[in-house]
Order: sequence, then C-alpha cells, then structure tokens
Amino acid sequence: MVSPYLTAFDDIEDDDDGYLTGQLIVAMPGMGDPRFDKSVIYLCAHSEEGAMGLVINREIEELTFPDLLEQLDIEPAPGATPIRIQFGGPVESSRGFVLHSPDYLQDGTLVVDDGMALTATVDILRAIADGSGPTSRLLALGYAGWGPGQLDSEIKDNGWLHVEADGDLVFDTDLGSKWDRAMTKIGIDPFMLSDVAGHA
Repeated sequence: MVSPYLTAFDDIEDDDDGYLTGQLIVAMPGMGDPRFDKSVIYLCAHSEEGAMGLVINREIEELTFPDLLEQLDIEPAPGATPIRIQFGGPVESSRGFVLHSPDYLQDGTLVVDDGMALTATVDILRAIADGSGPTSRLLALGYAGWGPGQLDSEIKDNGWLHVEADGDLVFDTDLGSKWDRAMTKIGIDPFMLSDVAGHA
C-alpha cells in the first residue's frame, strides 16, 4: 500500500479570484459521472485556468486516522481525538489535504476566504495529533480537478448547482445528510429534481 502523504501546493495561486472559489458545488441527479454521484464539493480554486476542490461528504473506510499517523511515524498525544479520512476526489488519491478553519496558519497554508483555509503538509497532521491543530478540520485524500473551462461547461450542462459554503455544513461529521442539506440551502427539494435537463 502506498503511504498517503501531504505536499505543498504547487498549482494553486493565493490570488485566485475565480467566481466560485470558496463556494460549494452540488452534483445534480443523473449528472453522468458515478464518481461524483450526490457529491458536495468545496471549491478551493476556480479561475480561467481550471478548478480544484474537495469532496466533503464521502468517507474512506479502508484507512483510519491512527493508521495514517502510524504510516507517517507520527505519535498521537494521549486522548487525541481521531478524525475521519475522506475521499477528496479521484485525482492524486494518495495526496492529502486538510481543509480547516483559519485559526491555524503556516507558510504552506492557502487562505481560501475569511472562513476557510487549506494546508497540505505533514505538519498540520502532527498538530492535529497533538491537539494543537485547527478547531474545525476535514482531512481528505485526493481532489477533484477540472481543466480550463471544464467545470463552467459542466455547470452550463446542468451537472452542478452552486451555493455559498458555511462551516456548519462543510465540517459537519454527518456526511450522509450533506447533499440533501446543500440542496435545501439552495432552496431545492431534492425529491423534485429530474435527472433530465430541460431546454427551452
């Protein structure tokens, strides 16, 4: 098994001003890609260069936080609270990211907006393991990525809806309810959605 690892950002710009950066996109029923069925994704970056985000409602059950710490030779503090490891997306599935509240910042942290930051170094795992990490956090392996114009095209084709993000939804540990809650936040009853897009 390849040991998951976290690396510094080399393809996300801090000055990104794409119009959906910091928002959630919510998969429409029947979008056609089973990897994203009922996914809710937090967009860390979105611009004319493409987009990058993390799925926030799917757990990886095969790997636990203690397992990950052991693989990385990190000794957790006694009584440290373990966190779930989530499926962040199908791209670079062994690369780790922590989406978190901005009360923890380091040189490698990307501040997405006032309420969210993203760190992809092993140091943040050490901080979480010893109890000094961010108050709110979500650990994901892999990410969702789109090339220039690709996400915009998928949105126009009714593959995704978008809505403002909030910490209560992003960091909630009840993963199974996030898609329904995101749809409700948009103002849509999920049961009323058709998987066939209508065109006038």
